[in-house]
Amino acid sequence: MASKYSSLNGGFAAQIQAFASQAQEAIDATLREIVIEIGSSVIRMSPVGNPEIWAANVAHRAKNTREADDYDFKVAARNTVINLTESNFTKSGKLKKGVKYAKPLTKTERVQNFNVNGLVAGKDYVGGRFRGNWMFSIGSPDNNTTEEVDPSGSKSMARIVNGAIEFKAGETAYITNSLPYAIPLEYGHSTQAPGGMVRITVARFQQIVLEAIRNNQV
Repeated sequence: MASKYSSLNGGFAAQIQAFASQAQEAIDATLREIVIEIGSSVIRMSPVGNPEIWAANVAHRAKNTREADDYDFKVAARNTVINLTESNFTKSGKLKKGVKYAKPLTKTERVQNFNVNGLVAGKDYVGGRFRGNWMFSIGSPDNNTTEEVDPSGSKSMARIVNGAIEFKAGETAYITNSLPYAIPLEYGHSTQAPGGMVRITVARFQQIVLEAIRNNQV
């Protein structure tokens, strides 16, 4: 005789399978979030070439500024002498005809006459190529480079986010920058990133992981 309970299942297979599926999705989501945050971190800290802070230009501007300041100092000295010379004034205290105060430089004159904001190097340089060369790949490093400039890092960020969507547990993700000056920049060549980008991100790795786990708890 068939038992009336024979068609019933008293196990937890379905529940366990559902939990396993949910857990796997959470793991994958956590890993993707970690990858995206790592990518965002190295991109944010990547220096963007700025000719205004190059040593040659800093020295050039400092020299021109000193010359402009010297001119204004001489103007101030001349006007002081005028003020201290009684014969320059009428009895009513006004400057006599033919006696004029010297005028200090205006901001425009400092720029146009003394080139205080001038550049001797990188006049037409547009920064952002390094920031735009962060690549994402799964399975093996992407050693390609691009000539595009990306000062905001938005193109590199989109590349990483779009790639991370396909990333799953068990795979290996790579975030690379293959420009020849990437390593010098990582080790302090730029005053904008003296501590590098990768090393600082690595130091934050545990924090990044814990945050991603909290955001994707089952």
